[in-house]
Amino acid sequence: MLGTTAAQAAKAADSADRLPNIILILSDDIGYADLHSYGHPYAKTPSLDALAAQGTRFTQHYVTGVTCGPSRAGLMGGLFPARISQSVARLGFSGQTTITDLLAERGYTNGHFGKWNLGPSATQVDGTYGIHRVKEIPGIKAGEHGRDDDLFDAAIDFIRENAERPFYVNIWGRSTHRQVRAPQRLIDEFSDLKVDREQFAAPMQKNFDRCLRFGCDLDATMRTYLADVYSLDLNVGRLLAVLDELGLAEHSIVVYSSDNGPAPVEGNKYGEWPTSNTLGYAGVLRGGKHDYYEGGVRVPFIIRWPGHVPAGRVSDDVTSFIDWMPTLAAITGMEALPQPLDGEDVSDIWRGESRERSKPLFWRVNRNASLAAMREGRWKLHYHTRRNRPPRLYDLEADPGETENLAEQHPEVVEAMGVRLQAWVDSLPDNYVRPPRESEQ
Repeated sequence: MLGTTAAQAAKAADSADRLPNIILILSDDIGYADLHSYGHPYAKTPSLDALAAQGTRFTQHYVTGVTCGPSRAGLMGGLFPARISQSVARLGFSGQTTITDLLAERGYTNGHFGKWNLGPSATQVDGTYGIHRVKEIPGIKAGEHGRDDDLFDAAIDFIRENAERPFYVNIWGRSTHRQVRAPQRLIDEFSDLKVDREQFAAPMQKNFDRCLRFGCDLDATMRTYLADVYSLDLNVGRLLAVLDELGLAEHSIVVYSSDNGPAPVEGNKYGEWPTSNTLGYAGVLRGGKHDYYEGGVRVPFIIRWPGHVPAGRVSDDVTSFIDWMPTLAAITGMEALPQPLDGEDVSDIWRGESRERSKPLFWRVNRNASLAAMREGRWKLHYHTRRNRPPRLYDLEADPGETENLAEQHPEVVEAMGVRLQAWVDSLPDNYVRPPRESEQ
């Protein structure tokens, strides 16, 4: 309820049988290396860096899709998006159980604020998928802290109202989706910034070159982009302060991540420079949004859960949002889960263990005869399952930037992985429902 005091909230949170609150902060198109703690030379992200220092930062966490809609569908539903015979972003889940359905049954009060991407407007109502409050907020007008102010405000109000019971909250922001924008006062925080291209890894140089070909000012574009990232960080700081105020920080799982890699530089198509462009950074990783390369599917992932997740740890274990449902189910004591599920319980890895994952990761768009990709152990295979194109095999431990194709040197790996990848592709729907054409952003 509104007006819950810190003492009341702390008393409720200290209950021995209280389930942990769960907060997922998901950015839109932020790249793997767009945070200071992930290696950006100029980014200002003190709140997210502090969250990483208080929890664990993962270096090999993956999304389930290469664009916004499929990525979120895999996270919420526990299936690789290509296994779903329709576009969830346009048509919804159509009866598939979601993690919020399960948590509602477990006694959680669930909220969703910001970007939706889980069905048409008719599904954006309270009660959809077990979400008690659904509030899609476009994030068009920048507020004091940035364009995600309104959705963080709504999420904070929801947390205050439900501080005495376990809650789950999706906070799905718009930063840094095109068009990139930020309040001038935040852009001014970077007024002295001059881009030194030598401070960026090789894949970023193509983005710089493309930006210049379109006539942009690199310094101004970078300032605006980083101001948008900084605005997200300011809102995260506001949220974390409220958890402290209410005495909920010790009893809350807070996760920060992104839905896919950085968007491509697309020129002056959507407005005037610099707001029409993006300069997201994936470090040494090749590619970005729309790509199966690491820059498109590997994203920052930070989790804080005091007393359960080690503080100050950096984990190189391979995890994915396909694991979101089974992992939260294990943490909250659920036993009956929908089948099949493509992910695995990685709560042991969250808690500090280190191990190989037991299930491979797969990516493919929901279109037949298209490229598919697979990660298993150290190996990443890009494979045209129905076209006569040579496969590409990369050793991600030695070459995370996927610069050297080792398919000819390791035909036995290509053969073994190819068989498993083809079997997975053969299990996918023969046909996909095609709604009216519309960009799945």
